[in-house]
Amino acid sequence: MDFRDIPSIDELRQRPRVRALEARFGAEATVGALRGAAAALRRAIASPTPTPADGDVDAAAAIEAGAASELARAFRASLEPVINATGVIIHTNLGRAPLADAAVARVAEIARGYSSLEYDVGLGRRGRRDVHAESLLRRLTGADAAVVVNNNAAATMIVLAALAAGREVIVSRGELVEIGGGFRVPDVMAQSGAVLREVGTTNKTRASDYAAAINEKTALLLRVHPSNFRIEGFTERPSLADLVAVGKKCNVPVAEDLGSGRLGSDPSHGNLARIGVRPQSGEDDAKSGSDPIRDEPAVADSVAAGVDVCCFSGDKLLGGPQAGIIVGRAAFLDPIRKHPLMRALRVDKMTYAALEATLVEYVAGRAAATVPVQRMLAMTADAIRARAETFATAVRALNGWRADLLEGASAVGGGSAPGIELPTWLVAVARRGLSADALETHLRRARPPIIARIERDRVLIDLRTVTDEDDGTIVRALAAIEP
Repeated sequence: MDFRDIPSIDELRQRPRVRALEARFGAEATVGALRGAAAALRRAIASPTPTPADGDVDAAAAIEAGAASELARAFRASLEPVINATGVIIHTNLGRAPLADAAVARVAEIARGYSSLEYDVGLGRRGRRDVHAESLLRRLTGADAAVVVNNNAAATMIVLAALAAGREVIVSRGELVEIGGGFRVPDVMAQSGAVLREVGTTNKTRASDYAAAINEKTALLLRVHPSNFRIEGFTERPSLADLVAVGKKCNVPVAEDLGSGRLGSDPSHGNLARIGVRPQSGEDDAKSGSDPIRDEPAVADSVAAGVDVCCFSGDKLLGGPQAGIIVGRAAFLDPIRKHPLMRALRVDKMTYAALEATLVEYVAGRAAATVPVQRMLAMTADAIRARAETFATAVRALNGWRADLLEGASAVGGGSAPGIELPTWLVAVARRGLSADALETHLRRARPPIIARIERDRVLIDLRTVTDEDDGTIVRALAAIEP
């Protein structure tokens, strides 16, 4: 082959496959890719090192293939679906909570056209977007009012900005945590304009510490969920009722950042205790006398305890879209609604659509079966073992593969229920001639990518976070892997 065998760009554009590329990717991008592929072929021909271009190669076909490959790479979306086989239910790196089918359908319905986002259909005039989801949230939490922003860090910031800017907010030193991605609660608080007033020690804070710190500059008493860690041993923390009592006595409002936001104590609203969740120590709760979800208070319980404002995430234990939900007394939520930051932190129509549809599942009492996070939490180890055995049998039928069942633990994740494990059964998969690292890489490069975990040089699959339909997808991905 020499340079004379390379067709012109105009000639290439007349070929059926190139026309198909133009229809899919556009003329400008396709022409650019053709020029790049043609230039690469010229360099290969000019190279003194023998290449496939020196042999019997169809230049036009080679340029077509190169252009198609480049276009596919350039137009490939960076955000793509993956299969979560890690057993971490609320996996922040993998998008946290997958949505319920009802929420997905509602988002599609609202997104494809216009909506009543800020229009009052009954009155025929401009309306307010902050009313969406409010009635459902009030019903589920018992709060007087509710408002939604784009995530829980934003919720905390706007609560402090609206209620405590320029004044002091009293918070325990043991609650000044750093959450995922290097974000620190004190830094978020500082952006609100509120002045942080620390009380107590890292491991011990009493109600009297809050009371002693209250002065004429105090705007708020703040209680913060410890998120992704737990202090054990010689510790003390006032009950929410005690903190509310201090606030009432001193006429200072109490706000609580609940983090995960479990919707109520009723089993249908996500009570982890009913599904055999255990502390990491593996002790039986009946023997240890501990409550395995003591660090995951229900929103309704906090509201009933008398907190004035409470905020939590929409995409953690609730199992909905990313959102920061603020509930509480109307007198304190009104200034939050009217704060200038609200426009910067408000959510869009798709978030409201997904959130309302998710909340409906809770109100209807079917969230345990229809909201993926709740369904995964409710899976028993026996049910997972039955699936794991079927999955392992399918893997063993593949030439050169091994699959072993192991007892293990899944994690709630997302900073929810720190130190809590859910009993599960894992499938350790192995292929002759492949190391664990190499196998894990192959799985990540599958389509869709399969994200597993490696422990003790074994690739482990936890089917708790895999849909039934994707069991077969993983088996087919394994079958396609060559050593």
